[in-house]
Amino acid sequence: MNVLLVDATEEIQPLAEALAQASFAVVAGTAAEAAERLAADERPGALLVNLIDQMPDAPAFELVRSGSKGPVAVIGILRRDELPGLDPDLPLDDFIAYPTTAEELVARVRRAVRRRAGEEDPNVFRSGDLTIDHTSYKVFIGGQPVELTYKEYELLRFLALNEGKVCTRETLLSRVWGYDFYGGARTVDVHIRRLRSKIEDRHHTLIETVRNVGYRFRAG
Repeated sequence: MNVLLVDATEEIQPLAEALAQASFAVVAGTAAEAAERLAADERPGALLVNLIDQMPDAPAFELVRSGSKGPVAVIGILRRDELPGLDPDLPLDDFIAYPTTAEELVARVRRAVRRRAGEEDPNVFRSGDLTIDHTSYKVFIGGQPVELTYKEYELLRFLALNEGKVCTRETLLSRVWGYDFYGGARTVDVHIRRLRSKIEDRHHTLIETVRNVGYRFRAG
């Protein structure tokens, strides 16, 4: 699979090396060069666009907006502290919160390419051994069904759909339980603990605790 790494810097060079080790063919170029390739119908499997420290009107952002019109998966790279300010309407297939692990990077790129190619059911979420079927409300670990309560399922679903993003307890209470936060952090913590006991073991951590903030789902 070909990946075009746009506006690569020395800081993110390890990402190119990680992809190469996973058998991706990585080509680096500027946003202008990438736009020319797309215009000439030289389409890679994915565009991995460096958006770190970029202004919204920068060529890299313009490339994201135009690249989304074709069959190419478009993935943005941002620092974690830039994610809250990311335009929710920006047509990204996915994003990489930098710094990241090689495993998460490769998993996200492959998933984005499969989704864009129509090879992955949009109603089914997969991350490592975890599968969430949004149509049947079923969850599987390594192909084995996991019995969850409705709230446990909704909590896992919300975290997974916000993969890589820190979700505060306030946000989880509002989006999963449907009411504003009024000192009910324990409700979230108890459900997270029960959920972990059903989907994790000592070798697999899917839900990370972000101290004094909330929780984050990590790619498998």
